[in-house]
Amino acid sequence: IKKEREEERIRKEEEAIELEAKMMRQQQMSASGVIGSLGPKTSGGAKVKRRWDQDVVFRNQAANKPENKKRFINDTIRNDFHKNFLNKYIQ
Repeated sequence: IKKEREEERIRKEEEAIELEAKMMRQQQMSASGVIGSLGPKTSGGAKVKRRWDQDVVFRNQAANKPENKKRFINDTIRNDFHKNFLNKYIQ
């Protein structure tokens, strides 16, 4: 009985190793674009086209910046520069 159990355990281990190797090969085949395109087609293997900047960290940074409109006031105390100066250095 011990021999049979030992043989069964060894057979299961070999099957597990074989299955793991097969899964690893399958992963490698699907990860490679060239080999994956030559191999059998799978329904989950279709890739969505991505833009070149989708994986960039600093994306759309300039688009979120508000635009400050400069207005002209012919008065040195009420113009925008003077107000900004007072806010920055006085208050």
